[in-house]
Amino acid sequence: MENLKYKLEIENLHKQYDEKNVLRNISFNVINGEFLSLLGPSGCGKTTILRILIGLLEPTGGKIIKDGTDITNLHPSQRGMGIVFQNYALFENMTVLKNVEYALKLNKNFKDKSSEIANELIEMVGLKEHANKKPYSLSGGQQQRVAIARTLALKPDVILFDEPMSALDVETRLVLRKEIKEIQKKFGTTMIYITHDQEEAFAMSDRIMVMGEGSIHQLDTPENIIKNPADEYVQSFVIDNIQAKIDSLIKYVRS
Repeated sequence: MENLKYKLEIENLHKQYDEKNVLRNISFNVINGEFLSLLGPSGCGKTTILRILIGLLEPTGGKIIKDGTDITNLHPSQRGMGIVFQNYALFENMTVLKNVEYALKLNKNFKDKSSEIANELIEMVGLKEHANKKPYSLSGGQQQRVAIARTLALKPDVILFDEPMSALDVETRLVLRKEIKEIQKKFGTTMIYITHDQEEAFAMSDRIMVMGEGSIHQLDTPENIIKNPADEYVQSFVIDNIQAKIDSLIKYVRS
């Protein structure tokens, strides 16, 4: 592991609100080009980590190192990261094309080619025929594709996902899982994915960081987590829950 290049190195990250420790000296590394899922229940601190990484929250303590440079105090626009939110955060008064173009037109490096880049991305996520539609006329899955295309537009080398599929139906989620992985392979982007869904994390991730109450219980490959759970919490929250889903499915199929 020590010979691999790290895209991000998080050192002793701490976040405190009043007297409550939301994060307790969190330290972990993100390998360049990997898909890392942060898995845990609501309130465990995973979204707080994401917002600190992107620069929407200031940590109480700790450092964020990206490509060997301390970015802890940099503005979000200077971090080379993009984020896909749970609620899409699209401009309802703009077309799909205009939504994807928006950030490009504000950036001098992409402004002249904003329409070309936006159209290419829209086609890549399968929305070419919807380019001139407004978000309200699209399905939830299509809106999420627009959000992903908009995030990709500025070519971030790290993309953060804040439970992007929690509001979607099962069939759409399965399709989007595959598409997100294909996008990662095509762009070589490092992705950090927030989820509370064990099945989703295991289906998509190179590694999974299992969290509980502001701390890391295990950071490992899906295979190693199954074979060697670090403690009772991992056994209960991850493995037992997955087994329960499998048992339920088997019972349904046999009935």
